[in-house]
Amino acid sequence: MACRDVDKADIARKEIIEESGNQNIVIRKLDLSNTKSISEFADVINKEVQTLHILINNAGVMMCPYSKTADGFEMQFGVNYLGHFLLTSLLIDLLKRSAPSRIINLSSMAHSWGTIRLDDVNSERNYHSRRAYGQSKLAIILFTRSLAKKLKDTDVTAYAVHPGIVRTELKRHMNLGLLIMWKVVRPFTKTPLQGAQTTIYCAIQPELDKESGGYYSNCGPSTCTRAARDDEMAEKLWELSCRMLGIRWD
Repeated sequence: MACRDVDKADIARKEIIEESGNQNIVIRKLDLSNTKSISEFADVINKEVQTLHILINNAGVMMCPYSKTADGFEMQFGVNYLGHFLLTSLLIDLLKRSAPSRIINLSSMAHSWGTIRLDDVNSERNYHSRRAYGQSKLAIILFTRSLAKKLKDTDVTAYAVHPGIVRTELKRHMNLGLLIMWKVVRPFTKTPLQGAQTTIYCAIQPELDKESGGYYSNCGPSTCTRAARDDEMAEKLWELSCRMLGIRWD
C-alpha cells in the first residue's frame, strides 16, 4: 500500500491483516503531490519487488481551495493526474517484465465537468474547483486511452474506473450548498466496500485480458463523454505531461 499518511495506513494495514489473515501487507510512503516522493517510492519498489501484476492509481483530491503541489502544479491536476502519470511511467518496465499485468486508474463521472485547457492546465488564470476536479478526472481517462495504445502487444492493459459516489472523506472540501445536496443523495451512494467493486473487477476479471483502454462503472463497460474519447487531445496531453514532468516516455 502506497500511502501519504503512514499512521493512517498502519491502522488500515492492521485491519486488513485481522480481517483477511494475510500477514503480507506492506506499507510504503508515497506523496503524489511531490515528484521527489514519487521517484523515491518508485526506486524502492523497483529494488524490492520482483513482479508487479496490478497497479491501482487511486489517490484523489476533490474540489479543494486553490493550492499547488511541491512542484508548482495545481493540486487536483497534480495529484489526481500528473502524480499517477509519473508513478506509472517509473513502474512501467517492472509491469512489462511482470506481464500479464494491469493498470487501473480511478476516474469519475465528474470527468464531464471539465475540459482539458492545454494553455492553462494549472488553472492559474481562472480557477474553479469543480471544473479543475473534472479536468483531472478527464485527463485520467485520456491517459488510460493513450496507455492502451502505447502498450499494445505488451500484455499490459489499462482501465479507467468510475467507482460511484462513495461515502469517504473525499467530500471534505465541499461548500455548504454541495454538502446539502450530498445529504439528499446520500441514500443512493456507496459504501467504500461497494465502491471498490469495479476496481477489483478491472483488476482480476479474466475476460478483460483482451480489453484495454476502456471506461468502467458498476462492474461493466460504461459510456464516457465525447471529450474523453478524443485521441488527438489525449496525445497532446501526453506530450504536455512529459514536458511538465521533465520526462521522456515513448
